[in-house]
Amino acid sequence: MTPIADGVDESGLAALIKRSSELKHDLVGFAYTPRLRPYLMRRLQEAADDDEELDEGEGLGEGEFIEVIDRFVLEGRLPGGKTVLNLFLASRRDLSAADGEMVRSWGDFVEGLFENRGMDGDAVIFLNLLDDLEYRVYSNMGPAVLRRLPKRGFVYVRLVPVRPGTRAWLVSGMMRTFARSDAAKVAQAAIQLAANAPERVFRNPEKVEQGWKMMREDRAAFVGFFGTDELVLPPAEAAERMRAYYRHRQETQLAAQSKRGRPHNIPDLSEVGILPPEMEDSDTVGLIYDEVDGLNYYDDYGMLRDLFADPGLAADRRYASVLRGYLASDTIGPLPCRRLVAAYPSTADAVFRKILRKPTFTWAEHGEALLRKRKPWYYESEPRPGISVIGDRLAELTGHQKA
Repeated sequence: MTPIADGVDESGLAALIKRSSELKHDLVGFAYTPRLRPYLMRRLQEAADDDEELDEGEGLGEGEFIEVIDRFVLEGRLPGGKTVLNLFLASRRDLSAADGEMVRSWGDFVEGLFENRGMDGDAVIFLNLLDDLEYRVYSNMGPAVLRRLPKRGFVYVRLVPVRPGTRAWLVSGMMRTFARSDAAKVAQAAIQLAANAPERVFRNPEKVEQGWKMMREDRAAFVGFFGTDELVLPPAEAAERMRAYYRHRQETQLAAQSKRGRPHNIPDLSEVGILPPEMEDSDTVGLIYDEVDGLNYYDDYGMLRDLFADPGLAADRRYASVLRGYLASDTIGPLPCRRLVAAYPSTADAVFRKILRKPTFTWAEHGEALLRKRKPWYYESEPRPGISVIGDRLAELTGHQKA
């Protein structure tokens, strides 16, 4: 028989799909066990109207109900950090190694907007508009489900691997379909997804390299414009200067493209540089364009710099609370602390000793361990560029030309 994917022939693939369906049924059933049911019901309640009481998902449409459950079992995380997938595997010691690997691989799902490139046997070929890769996709409900999809249309769907490392994928949860005539609307939605979840773009190693290249170029332009990669400004001034920077970048890029004709759909920069609401009342905002972490904004960064310049300010609750807030934040990475330690090496130890109330603390000996303890999420994955790269097909759909 002809290999379908990764050395699996047609009959072997059918057996894997059948087994995946059985295991998925068991996994969904596990979500209703007494330990997990309250968390699942909370997710279902959140998905319904706030004033609506649920009974097994009553009040949700079938598609939305399935979607909530599928997302819960694939990526749900309980207090303490344990995932639903890991708890299921721990409860099923009877599973073979192959079954365990299959279920575990579902945590590495692919979600996004895909273009339907047509059927190939029992599979449909999807082009992911976010990562620009093709996926060979099957359904555990049979190929008839896939044949009913809009030809050359688009699908929002979540895919899981048939088995680890395979090139064959399975539909997980519901599919939302869009006609070919919806291309412009779908393309805009894909661009928004790429901006909000760049990790979806960077499944493609080629896009990772392109992203790093574009970020290096943008960082060089930032440093060239401001004369530094780190600024501390009042919020209003920070917003205005960033708008000026992006206008400068746009004009530079348009001038470079003038020989090929002025492009259509030039972005409106009126909203660029607007700060998050929580930063508008800060005394200062720090802007740091790092080689690895990219461009980030930090509120009250000026107070933090003053604290490291003068450790005596740690006695002032306002200054102490800023550093404690940075250390406790699950959205601020290690970069600000590392920057300030490098800028004030002679006073950094004194600052941390006072804030942490640890008289023997030294950054050289304890700094990295402190960051890993306070910000474990930062170290869970490889660094990724701060700039998302639009794929070739998505560029075509939006009318953009590649430079």
